[in-house]
Amino acid sequence: MQTKKNTSRRSFIKKSAIASSIFIVPRHVLGGSGYLAPSDRLNLAAIGAGGKGRSDILNASVQGREKVVALCDVDFSGSAKSSVEAFPKAKLYNDYREMLDKEKGIDAVTISTPDHVHGPAAAFAMERGKHVYVQKPLTHNIREARMLTQMARDKKIVSQMGNQGGSNPLLDMVQKWVDTDAVGAISKVQVWTNRPVWPQGYAMPEPDESKKPEDLSWDLWLGPAPNRPFTPNLHPFNWRGWWDYGTGALGDVGCHLIDIPFRTLGLKYPTDAECSVGSVYSQMWTADYHPEGCPPSSFITLHFGATDKSKSPIEMTWSDGGIRPSHPDIIPANNDIGGPGSQNGVLMIGEKGIISTNINDSSPLTPKLYLNDGTTDFGPEAENSEEPEYGHQRLWVDACKTGFDSPEHKALTSSFDYAGPMTETVLMGNLAIRSYMLQRENSEGKMDFFARKKLLWDGENMRITNLEEANQFVGRTYREGWKM
Repeated sequence: MQTKKNTSRRSFIKKSAIASSIFIVPRHVLGGSGYLAPSDRLNLAAIGAGGKGRSDILNASVQGREKVVALCDVDFSGSAKSSVEAFPKAKLYNDYREMLDKEKGIDAVTISTPDHVHGPAAAFAMERGKHVYVQKPLTHNIREARMLTQMARDKKIVSQMGNQGGSNPLLDMVQKWVDTDAVGAISKVQVWTNRPVWPQGYAMPEPDESKKPEDLSWDLWLGPAPNRPFTPNLHPFNWRGWWDYGTGALGDVGCHLIDIPFRTLGLKYPTDAECSVGSVYSQMWTADYHPEGCPPSSFITLHFGATDKSKSPIEMTWSDGGIRPSHPDIIPANNDIGGPGSQNGVLMIGEKGIISTNINDSSPLTPKLYLNDGTTDFGPEAENSEEPEYGHQRLWVDACKTGFDSPEHKALTSSFDYAGPMTETVLMGNLAIRSYMLQRENSEGKMDFFARKKLLWDGENMRITNLEEANQFVGRTYREGWKM
């Protein structure tokens, strides 16, 4: 009796399982690689939970729609405290490597660290199959950007860079002006910023371990950078002006400003780069020399070949340190160029007129069209976005659920297929700056700046072809344990 009963039960379970399998299909089959049903909650983690990391993980959580399971930061005594308060159930880590190895259920991570950690952290996460949202600039150098772009394709990662202005719907207005040939063939683009707005252009501060905050994990903050005793005035923000950690004014806002012409004109790799930099003179006739840090100001020139969107070759100039282009004649003298006070902006100059825009972060884009015949067309001075940062993080989260190569993924404005090449273009400016500061001893025993020339760039092969010494800045060396 007992045996017959158990046999009947097993037979029932087997038949039920076969029948139910007709209706229960694994979710990855339904939606492609990485698919999650829209009703499922994504398990999110933050690498860098303070500063910009606070808004990145908060916006990615979509007001609690998604689940934040872990937070990683090197100093939870600072601004990261607000993330801990917002997500009290999240587990806390100082080392992202430990977090990603222990928390197997993480689906996706936001990465909002200093620039020098972006690449290694993103690579570590993608190697473990995690979708990634990485703050701008995507990486610290060109080699890392190329690596992450290819890795996202190979591992079918849903990726997004944190240049949130790329999701601003007002960019459609600029794109329409370009696509309808409103200003004719565009041959010149001018981009400028008031950055740096942090200390820059002077000697690196001296180390002083007595001033290290008690809760700061300094070795983890250094990450891939050379070992150095604790140095005040780097963490949490002023690291931006030092090459071991930051990428200067270009890294800070270049991915917001250069994004506008790069996107709307369909630009590819530049063909060359040339620069000059501002100098500080603490003594007569001899400029201060601090190659470990970014200069107080710079002027960069890049050239691009014609594309489907831009029928003629294009010259793009970049200036920072508050240096801006001259006011074009067709823009009324009392009108700002770019954004308010003309402090940041983009001018796209064509045969029949000019397109003017502001920085494309979360500032009003203020797109303006000025034609030579006096015709104008202006976008709104103020923006009313229904979501924070134009839904840039939420759109990425939605794409993570539907999976790699889904319509939602393809619709992202800064997946690495786009953000990688654009970041490389931004970082070409820094390669030019660092090469410009190279010195070597001449036959007379004096130090010469031998690399102050136009650098010819082979974008496909990531090489400067006319100055071998400049290629050292395509990548960098890494501390043991942080290589990528």
